[in-house]
Amino acid sequence: MSKIDRNTRKIGIVGAGFSGAVIARALATAGFDVEIIESRDHIGGNCHTCRNTETGIMVHTYGPHIFHTDDQEVWDYVNRFSEFKPYTNRVKAVANNRVYSLPVNLQTINQFFGTVLGPEAARKLIDSKADKSIGTPRTFEEQALRFVGPEIYEAFFKGYTQKQWGVHPSKLPAEILKRLPVRFNYDDNYFNHKYQGMPKDGYTTLIGNILDHPGVKVSLNEEYTRERDIEFEHVFYSGQIDGYFDYEYGLLGYRTLDFESFIEDGDHQGNAVINYCDADIPYTRITEHKYFSPWESFDRTICYREYSRDYRQGDIPFYPIRLVTEKKLLSQYIDAANRLAGITFIGRLGTYRYLDMDVTIREALDVARSFLKNDQKGIRQPVFFINPL
Repeated sequence: MSKIDRNTRKIGIVGAGFSGAVIARALATAGFDVEIIESRDHIGGNCHTCRNTETGIMVHTYGPHIFHTDDQEVWDYVNRFSEFKPYTNRVKAVANNRVYSLPVNLQTINQFFGTVLGPEAARKLIDSKADKSIGTPRTFEEQALRFVGPEIYEAFFKGYTQKQWGVHPSKLPAEILKRLPVRFNYDDNYFNHKYQGMPKDGYTTLIGNILDHPGVKVSLNEEYTRERDIEFEHVFYSGQIDGYFDYEYGLLGYRTLDFESFIEDGDHQGNAVINYCDADIPYTRITEHKYFSPWESFDRTICYREYSRDYRQGDIPFYPIRLVTEKKLLSQYIDAANRLAGITFIGRLGTYRYLDMDVTIREALDVARSFLKNDQKGIRQPVFFINPL
């Protein structure tokens, strides 16, 4: 990659989500001239929120995002740019025409098995169901069977996972189910993190406040091509890594989501998120968006039915699949990227990794600091701050 005159100190950032916004703010504050190029007509990436004109409800346009973290610095950072309201994600699940509480907890166990057990008795029950013949689980299915047994696996994990990923759980690696979400108490808080909340005015306003700096220019509705690299001293690329190379080696695997929205008077389901675990129900969950801002009150409601399917070029990519074949293809793109200079791949799409919002912000802060430190020392910024493999 050719370099322009360093005196211009111009940085290009591809994508106006959290990764791009956090890096842009840090570098603009340090005196760089930053331009963000965003292909969509809005900032915020898949965290984009907006008011539904018919109901006035704040809608999570690309599916719900609940902020949760144990990272004090990240929590302090987002609170600089938005007031956060307390929010606890309490998910329900429909399995075999009955409603349960998620994650699987003591209430779920007692409901499911028709028992009235305390923590130790419930632990012993689940232990008796576990398939001890499985030594080291290699697949998602083995992981679930090894730790909770067939009944809970069949009810809550098998069908939902198959719909979410498009393959049988026996084809998925065990690492997808790293830590089995089973609690032997009545805690139904979906997350374990110390800090949890929602930005009062939505994620788009939060990200807009991060970008509100005279050194940052945002260009919307603009596709970025490699030919523009020469305009910038350095590029931070949060788009698809395979897309940057025009899919030269093939299309990496993603799952995408389709949303079927509907509006009703009153309430629809009485909760923000209800998962539908049975394989014969085509959607994975229904989200009711006014419950994501419980400090507000509305007479009507807007909901999304959420369907997961394989990504096709031109769709919005949501989840990198990262199966064995994808990692082989990814390694080719990583090798090609490592032959470049003046560019750093960032974020979920740029590094082909599933990242929660807090991790995305943490990595963006670290990348920006690394760049500024390396710039002072005259050291070239690496193409990858963290190895995607």
